[in-house]
Amino acid sequence: MARESRTLVVPEGVAGERVDSALTRVLGLSRTTVVRLLEDGDIKSSGRSMQKSEKVVADQLIEILMPDTAFQEPVPLTPLAGLTIVYDDEHIVVIDKPVGCAAHPSPGWTGPTVIGALAAAGYSISTSGAPERAGIVHRLDVGTSGLMIVAKTDSAYTVLKDAFRNREVEKIYHALVQGHMDPTTGTIDAPIDRHPKEDYRFAVVADGKTSITHYEVIEFYRAVSLVKVELETGRTHQIRVHFSALRHPLVGDTTYGADPTLATCLEMTRPWLHALELRFNHPITHEPLDLRAPYPSDLVRALALLDTSVLP
Repeated sequence: MARESRTLVVPEGVAGERVDSALTRVLGLSRTTVVRLLEDGDIKSSGRSMQKSEKVVADQLIEILMPDTAFQEPVPLTPLAGLTIVYDDEHIVVIDKPVGCAAHPSPGWTGPTVIGALAAAGYSISTSGAPERAGIVHRLDVGTSGLMIVAKTDSAYTVLKDAFRNREVEKIYHALVQGHMDPTTGTIDAPIDRHPKEDYRFAVVADGKTSITHYEVIEFYRAVSLVKVELETGRTHQIRVHFSALRHPLVGDTTYGADPTLATCLEMTRPWLHALELRFNHPITHEPLDLRAPYPSDLVRALALLDTSVLP
């Protein structure tokens, strides 16, 4: 069967975004599928194959050779020890995600994923959204531990997506940042988008997406601050980017400027960041839920080392 060819006029709502991100949103395909179409030369503008790092402009014409159903690969099962179930009913499951696990499959990632691990454990997940991200209503970075909600039914998925979009879900993190925060409470309101020169990072940029982070210092240690963070928006790497922009990068986050010597002293091989608490109304019963996940062992160990003489 011949594959469908589609011509898309870029809407203003995604103008300025990378083509892979824009088409993922507009077409409802997974990012993995869009990236593969780009790599195969199946996405063109003005007769020229587009690159995934290109940014689209409003009213730009893009020609897409759409994938057939066989092009959509099933989500690989990835059994995962240490995947803790915090809450589970017929509509949603809330997990305490361990470090080293991605939310869903993506280009270049070959490790375990949340939906792959849940599928391997026998959980049924909503089919809403792109196939590789079905049931995922928000994400945590591979290097971030803590609470994640996954929808098991399509009705729960729709309600939760709207709740996150409307900022009705309270997302509370704890982070260990370098230096002493001054002032001890505040709001970081700085737009974020991909780094203009380094594709694997994000940065505060003038024409980026609105990004708002609230923080409060919990405790000062020698050379670092333990901070409570509440996200108003949910941009990729938001906490890491915002604190790095204030010259208080997360301990262990060498991608965003953390001191590697300090990371070594505290035995941190990833950013000290944990999604501690989620507060939201159940998408179907509307029951208020307040769920928490304790610090994992590597974060506890780093705090214990702060009380020793290991710091430089």
